[in-house]
Amino acid sequence: MSIAAKLESLGVTLPDAPAPAANYVPFVRVGNIVYVSGQISKADELITGKLGDNMDVDAGAAAAKVCAINLLAQVKAACGGDIEKLVRVVKLTGFVNSTADFTNQPQVINGASDFLVEALGDAGRHSRSAVSAAALPLGVAVEIEGIFEVQ
Repeated sequence: MSIAAKLESLGVTLPDAPAPAANYVPFVRVGNIVYVSGQISKADELITGKLGDNMDVDAGAAAAKVCAINLLAQVKAACGGDIEKLVRVVKLTGFVNSTADFTNQPQVINGASDFLVEALGDAGRHSRSAVSAAALPLGVAVEIEGIFEVQ
């Protein structure tokens, strides 16, 4: 099954790749590797909150899934609009807006990891870091950057 068909079967439509909010580019392609800048938890609106305070792990994982969808939108843009050129997810680095005593960052970032494996199968399996942040841009709950192999 194609990537686009699998996404459609999951009820996911990739948005237009979000524009950068500052002085950086949304992705850099070097050969067959695409480095995608951090994608924040923003669908139709910002998903804000602080894990361990006013947001629970399930809501954080849902925010991380939104970040993963935005990452795929950037990969699609990097491939000239053809998501089928995605070979695999190489690495994710996830940042979780959380309190000092919150320790479930991996469970939050699982929202992105689980979605990518569900959507891409083995090509979605990746190395990963999941870390806490005292604050994230615009008060968002999660930001994730990624490295992808493409054709």
